Amino acid sequence: MGFKCGIVGLPNVGKSTLFNALTRTAAAQAANYPFCTIEPNTGEVAVPDPRLKKLAAIASSKEIIPTRISFVDIAGLVRGASKGEGLGNKFLANIREVDAIVHVLRCFEDDDITHVEGRIDPVGDAETIETELMIADLESLERRAEQARKRATAKDKDSLTVLPMMEASLKLLQDGKPVRTMLKDLADEDLAILRGLNLLTSHPVLYVCNVSEEDAATGNAHTEAVAKMAAAQGAETIVVSAAIESEVAQLPDEEAKEFLGALGLDEAGLDRLIRAGYSLLDLITYFTVGPKETRAWTIERGTKAPGAAGVIHTDFERGFIRAFTIAYDDYITLGGEVPAKEAGKARDEGKEYVVQDGDVIHFRFNT
Repeated sequence: MGFKCGIVGLPNVGKSTLFNALTRTAAAQAANYPFCTIEPNTGEVAVPDPRLKKLAAIASSKEIIPTRISFVDIAGLVRGASKGEGLGNKFLANIREVDAIVHVLRCFEDDDITHVEGRIDPVGDAETIETELMIADLESLERRAEQARKRATAKDKDSLTVLPMMEASLKLLQDGKPVRTMLKDLADEDLAILRGLNLLTSHPVLYVCNVSEEDAATGNAHTEAVAKMAAAQGAETIVVSAAIESEVAQLPDEEAKEFLGALGLDEAGLDRLIRAGYSLLDLITYFTVGPKETRAWTIERGTKAPGAAGVIHTDFERGFIRAFTIAYDDYITLGGEVPAKEAGKARDEGKEYVVQDGDVIHFRFNT
C-alpha cells in the first residue's frame, strides 16, 4: 500500500533541498534557478516511531522494520500554471498522482537566492498556488459537470450518483474555496465519490515554513502569518530549516543530536515533517512482534481487521479467521504477549474489529 505526499511550492523556496535531506540523497538537483526539478523525484522514508524499539526489546527481536511513506519532489509552479505557464501542465498532472500536498513556503530573507516574484511573502505564495489549483479544478469540473448533467437528464445511474458531489465542489470553487474544506463533513460514500473526481484542491495540505538557521527553534513573523492562514483553513504548519536538515542528514545520529541541541532543537525537523505527513493522510500503525522481527504496518484509520491483514498478504485477508490483539500500552506495561494473556489483556477480534493505532496483532487465517 503506497501513500505519497507531493512536495510543492514556487521555485527557489527550498523544496529540493528539503527532499534531498528527507531521502539522504542528492537525487533531486537543488539549484538556484527556476525549474531545476524537471521530473518528479520520489523517495521512500522510514516513519520515526519510538514504539518499535520498546516492542523489539521486550520480544528480543533480531530486526526492526519501520513503516514507510513516499515523498515526491514536484517541479516549481509559477503564476499562470493553470494556463500552461512555466511547467504548469506537468506540475498539475504530477499533483493529481499524490495523496496529500506538503506546501513549502519561503519564510527566510536571502538576497543571494532569487524569488520568482521578487518579494518574500509566504502567504501570498500560498495564495498563488492555491489560485492556480482552483482555476485548473474549476475549468476541468465545469466541462465534466455539463456532460454529467446531460447524462443525468437521461437517467444515467452513474451520473445521478456523481453529479451532486460535482455541484457541491463547483459551488466551493466558484466561491473561491478549495474543495478540501468540505472533507470533514462528508460521509464515507461521498468521500469515495470525491476521490474519484481527482480534484487538485481536494488533497489535504500541510504548510512547511522554511526558515533560516537562526529562526529554526522559534520561527519568525513570516511563520506566524502562515500559521494564522493555516488555522483559518483547518490546516497544520511546521517550521523547518531546510539548510539545517541538509546538514543533519549527513551526520551520524549522535553528532546530529548534539548539533540540533546546540541550536535549541529537540529533534530533527524532518522527523516532525514525516510524522505530520503520515498524520495528514490519516494513517495509523499496527505492529507484528516476534523473535525474528518487530515490524510496523501502515493502514488508513478505520480499517477493519481483514483489511489490515491484507496489507501483509492478500491471502491473510481472503482466509481471515481472527486477529489476536494486544493494545500497545498493555504489551509494554505488562511485558509482552504471555503476561498480557495472563492478565486478560489479549483478545481475539473478528471481521468487524476496527484496528487501533499501536495494536500488536497476530492474524489467524486459512490457507
